[in-house]
Amino acid sequence: MKAVVITQPGGPEVLQIQERETPRPAGSEVLIKVYAAGVNRPDVFQRKGNYPPPPGAPQDIPGLEVAGIIEEIGADVTGWKRGDRVCALLAGGGYVEYALAQAAHCLPVPEGWGFSEAASLPETVFTVWHNVFQRARLQAGEHFLVHGGSSGIGITAIQLAKAFGAKVFATAGSDEKCDACNALGADISINYKTSDFEEILKSEGVDVILDMVGGDYIPKNLRLLREEGRLVFINTMKGSKVRGADEVDFSLIMRKRLTVTGSTLRNRDHAFKAALTADILKNVWPVLEKGLFKPVIAQTFPLEEAAKAHTLMETSDHIGKIILLNQWK
Repeated sequence: MKAVVITQPGGPEVLQIQERETPRPAGSEVLIKVYAAGVNRPDVFQRKGNYPPPPGAPQDIPGLEVAGIIEEIGADVTGWKRGDRVCALLAGGGYVEYALAQAAHCLPVPEGWGFSEAASLPETVFTVWHNVFQRARLQAGEHFLVHGGSSGIGITAIQLAKAFGAKVFATAGSDEKCDACNALGADISINYKTSDFEEILKSEGVDVILDMVGGDYIPKNLRLLREEGRLVFINTMKGSKVRGADEVDFSLIMRKRLTVTGSTLRNRDHAFKAALTADILKNVWPVLEKGLFKPVIAQTFPLEEAAKAHTLMETSDHIGKIILLNQWK
């Protein structure tokens, strides 16, 4: 089979097409004929040599989510059969013609959705559901803020938070991106390049914040949170430390009884991801089937143009997900 391989750590040009042996599924695995694969920022970190895959995952092939048709099932697999349309969360190895996935980490392609749309779901839905709804326990009627509202995570968080009854705020880097956030259901979107989100939202107050920025956002987040508020980190793109004059007042955590938490998904074990998959099937898939969530695809590229997809990802000029299509299917 053909695979997009990281030939060495470096820029997008190190992504090259190579021939690899088509894998065979072990007992609890399925082999998926890939029709589409999502591109995520961790793929860029892996390409640069900064985010090694967990043991057992392909070490030189990126890709955390795919959609396609089950080609073969392992001996221990129940509930799936050859020919089923699925999307799946992977620990790596998604930029390929045929991908291995744990059967328990697969979900059915939603009715009426194409493979490109389905491939945009797993990484972002799993991340948002676990962090916003399981860890931060977002409830109907609460105020929710997501930073990076036009990213794959952001568009997912906005729509799911709105579907479950929250008032939604978002930050994004342009007026166009803010308009896109509003179109997806955000009640207030703030261009962080021209406005101070803390000043705009301080009269509103926030119960849950999903932050992938870190850095100087940290003290602002803590000040914005209401009593019993929850701050969840899934990345720290501006740094994990606060520098400059705006210091973090940790007494706010005590006085407002705040919860500060965070998580990463890729290295969690199979059992955790299987339980998360089942919870998403129960709670999120009905939202999709009711039409309360729509995929936002920024651009698609053939697998052989993965370097171009990574170049676009690194510009942050896109709105929504970037998808690779298997032109050899």
